Amino acid sequence: MTVAVTVELHIPADISSVLEARWENLSRQALEGLAIKAYREGVLSRSEVRRLLGFETAGELDVFMAKAGVSFPYAVEDFDADVDVLDEALGS
Repeated sequence: MTVAVTVELHIPADISSVLEARWENLSRQALEGLAIKAYREGVLSRSEVRRLLGFETAGELDVFMAKAGVSFPYAVEDFDADVDVLDEALGS
């Protein structure tokens, strides 16, 4: 069983109004910002960020990360391994 934790932010009303005018869902923005920071600092893995943000696939996470300007390590060796897996799957 997974237990969730609720985090509460106290933001002055005038600042909250400015932020909500920019971002409709302030809670989601805060969660995404936390996830990005945690990933960049090596606190969370890609899989953990995906789960935290509720994405069902790694592809959804990739799109989100790209829009946020977050890169992830992908070495030549990773590419070669992916090509091998694809070749095997296609029977090449």
